[in-house]
Amino acid sequence: MSAVWQKARARIVTDSPGEPPAVPAVLSYDGRVHLTVPEEGDWSFTRELLEEGLRAPTEVGDIRIWPCGRVQAVLEFHSPKGVAVVQFDKKTLVRFLRRTYSAATPVAH
Repeated sequence: MSAVWQKARARIVTDSPGEPPAVPAVLSYDGRVHLTVPEEGDWSFTRELLEEGLRAPTEVGDIRIWPCGRVQAVLEFHSPKGVAVVQFDKKTLVRFLRRTYSAATPVAH
């Protein structure tokens, strides 16, 4: 299985008024989904958790994922350092998931 890697734009949800700031993020997959948001953290979770969280609120351990309206999804990560809440466009995450399945499927000749 080859690794899938994708840059993405995310928004860090804070208590500050106004729209959350946009930040670069990196999604990768090598059997698990890895999310890196500079200055926020690195997280790893199953592809199934991400898929389920795009349809309905779901959580495993310290990770919660839920749809936010029709076009956004929120990923919430708890750690000893605190809580990070990251918002993505759903289409970005769906495109990433599709690529993970394409990379894992052998090409017929």
